[in-house]
Amino acid sequence: MKRGIAVLLSLTVLVAVAYFTASKWAIRHETIAFHDPARDNRLVAVNIAVRRDKEMQANAGMITLPVAIINHGNTVKHTEYSFLSNAFAARGYLAVSPQHDLPTDPPMVTKVGELYVGRLPQIQRGVANIHFAIEEMKRVLPNADYARVTMVGHSMGGDISMYFAKQYPDEIKKVVTLDNLRVPFLTDGKFKILSFRSKDTQFKPDPGVVPDDDQCEKAGITVVNTGYQHNDMRDTGPDAAKSSIQTMLDKFIADNTDSSVLKPVPTKVPDPLVSNPGPVPLASNPATTNKSATN
Repeated sequence: MKRGIAVLLSLTVLVAVAYFTASKWAIRHETIAFHDPARDNRLVAVNIAVRRDKEMQANAGMITLPVAIINHGNTVKHTEYSFLSNAFAARGYLAVSPQHDLPTDPPMVTKVGELYVGRLPQIQRGVANIHFAIEEMKRVLPNADYARVTMVGHSMGGDISMYFAKQYPDEIKKVVTLDNLRVPFLTDGKFKILSFRSKDTQFKPDPGVVPDDDQCEKAGITVVNTGYQHNDMRDTGPDAAKSSIQTMLDKFIADNTDSSVLKPVPTKVPDPLVSNPGPVPLASNPATTNKSATN
């Protein structure tokens, strides 16, 4: 019995290693610097992730790549969400991650009582960056569906994603947020929404941001309550958190795409992901991370 368990564990490890090795080879990552002449030649760097075989098929005119726009949290680099971009790329998506803030940008001034606690200018800047990046990417990889994208974001990036979807619903296929705190969810049911929520005493959503269970059920919103911290939801977070998010995300984006041998391999975590109704913690995270990075 013990020998069988040992063999099973060894096989699991080998499969996981094979996945990450294959992903590194099969998924191409590139950072491209664009400059927006309409905004004083503002630098908008984007990191792209795409499966090499899918990119070749798209370049040959055989397929049109679905597109995911991945938006980073406040003060976090656009390259710090490779676990998300790899999950989308593995499913055949073109993952595009723009950099929204620059060291030369004025500091963000927040004020309780103002719309989105005074973050609207930064959110609108993010929306402008997304539209500009999409227009530039049309020239780089034209055979992709930029007309209707899957919008993804962590923290401030999640708020940018939800605000973009509110302003331009016809340009959205799906929305995925990781602990967005300021911009309320859309509940009109025009597209599916998946949101991962942290169990964090410091980072709490503003009242009215996350709908209740009845609203979620009616609007096609899936809320996944986790036991992880707010800042665990990026590349610097624990492997268990990233693997769990990848597994649930893969199921969410699997619709209307082909199956892939490169899809993320589920790994054992303390508790399974649980979606609405019935908030149940995913796991307890034994280590805390720097809480000043995103909000």
